[in-house]
Amino acid sequence: MQLLLFAVFLAIYLAILFGNSLIFALIRIDSHLHMPMYFFLANLSFLDISYTTTTVPQMLLHLLSKKKSISYTGCIIQMYIFLSLGITECTLYTVMAYDRYMAICHPLHYTIIMSMSVCVKMAASSWVGGFFFAMVHTSVTMRLPYCGPNEINHFFCEVLAILKLACADTRVTEMVVFVMGVILLMIPVFLILVSYVFILMAILRISSVEGRFKAFSTCTAHITMVTLSYGAAMFMYMHPASNYAPERDKYFSFFYSVVSSLLNPLIYSLRNKDVKGALVKLMGKK
Repeated sequence: MQLLLFAVFLAIYLAILFGNSLIFALIRIDSHLHMPMYFFLANLSFLDISYTTTTVPQMLLHLLSKKKSISYTGCIIQMYIFLSLGITECTLYTVMAYDRYMAICHPLHYTIIMSMSVCVKMAASSWVGGFFFAMVHTSVTMRLPYCGPNEINHFFCEVLAILKLACADTRVTEMVVFVMGVILLMIPVFLILVSYVFILMAILRISSVEGRFKAFSTCTAHITMVTLSYGAAMFMYMHPASNYAPERDKYFSFFYSVVSSLLNPLIYSLRNKDVKGALVKLMGKK
């Protein structure tokens, strides 16, 4: 099965690289897409490329090799980068929800409030926050002694899988990881929900049906991606580590780390006429 799995996962990885690189390039090239919404989408596409590159290439290598190993230092680095990008993505989805709130609820002040300098600062804060909280998360996990066994029941160095290998009492660490997971997931979810409550109220005040549909259609791609990504991540991290089931949770890890990155360019391009228009224009030039 390993060669078959290698072919399938390689095809998925190449599709992720192609789709997200295309979205990123279109936004950089087409001047009509130089708006806050697409600036954050470009960040999300770059994030998805980095996210999958952290885990998938090594998984592909392990599918072809007999010795499936990673060094201790490599494991720490992989865990840290994966957590950093995951937390950054959660924060970025929150920023994108705020952008939709400003565009629909305060359209007259939108271009003034959401200036490029403000967008850059918001995106940079998401990245800095992600790498900072991941450092706390990783240091809490790796401060435990690991003296054997050394077989990780996962396809990458995932926090809950690593904790199972510690040769010490992990209850305090498990509780810290659980609380941090709840905070880092629930706060963004709460802010996104609040944004969409105000968005829904503003849409309902629009008199024409066509106007309501047009306003809501700008949010559907974001709502879809938030539901898919947060649903899998919350299932993984919103329960105590004692309930960790490796064979079950590996599927959810694969979904939120790989499948969501594959779906992102499809959802945003298929449901967005501006992105499709930029693609058609680029194809026409070629």
